[in-house]
Amino acid sequence: MSTVRTKDLLENFNLTLMAGKDGLYREITTGDISRPGIEMTGYFKYYPKERLQLIGRTEMAYFLELSDEEKASRVDQLCTDITPGIVVTRNMEIPQVMIDAANESGVPILHSKQKTTRVISRLTNFLEAKFAPFTAIHGVLVDVYGVGVLIMGQSGVGKSETALELVKRGHRLVADDSVEIRQEDYDSLIGNSPPLIEHLLEIRGLGIINVMTLFGAGSVRNYKKISLIINLENWDQHKQYDRLGLDEDKMKIMDVELPKATIPVRPGRNLAVIIEVAAMNFRLKRMGVNAAEEFSERLTSMIDQETDHHL
Repeated sequence: MSTVRTKDLLENFNLTLMAGKDGLYREITTGDISRPGIEMTGYFKYYPKERLQLIGRTEMAYFLELSDEEKASRVDQLCTDITPGIVVTRNMEIPQVMIDAANESGVPILHSKQKTTRVISRLTNFLEAKFAPFTAIHGVLVDVYGVGVLIMGQSGVGKSETALELVKRGHRLVADDSVEIRQEDYDSLIGNSPPLIEHLLEIRGLGIINVMTLFGAGSVRNYKKISLIINLENWDQHKQYDRLGLDEDKMKIMDVELPKATIPVRPGRNLAVIIEVAAMNFRLKRMGVNAAEEFSERLTSMIDQETDHHL
């Protein structure tokens, strides 16, 4: 998980530092953002001081109605030694008492011109992406017809060669060999490449090739949501492979279950075309068209007709 500091917010959002520059390197440890409304009334029993504090129009209006003594007391309690920062929205004027307390305690005050709801949603998305659960998996991630396909299998089974064929056919490489995966939201996995091997493919016999240099900027993507897992395995003549597609296999990565298809590899099978069709079939299923189920229903109705005919 990456470390997020208050200065990262200044660099990534259109914010202005108004006070407390000594605290710019404070660490933000949670993606939750607090609006200290109840705290403005003086109730600090459950004050989440480790969170980024966001003051909107409502909080500021209440604060401005307090006496000078109450204002000083509230901002002293707001500005703790672990509070990563206070964001004031809507380009509101910041009272001097707040600036003084922030400078004294080293809590950065960041100023935004945007509406409160917009600031909250953008900051929350940014922090949740940074704090998302994270793992790395051995495989290749390719964007095939807009579907993020994670190709897995034993070393040497032909994952990178298949990815190369897919790129040649106009699809886009996201990551080869190692795929960094973070879980965004409860049902969404985003995959990307480690920076060291970004846009590179390792092909046995050729070595490392740069896909972007060879095939152009349209042949790569920096990240992609993973929707489908294709597991390549050497053909085992004693194993029964699914021939209809009625058995929906699943694989769990972190908390998310994804559909998984196992494709046996043997000479003469064009894996790239099979993966293209798997991606298109996945899209069709999402639209409500399931060829395997339609075939099964057709077969059942023919059997029923034959039975009726003999009766």
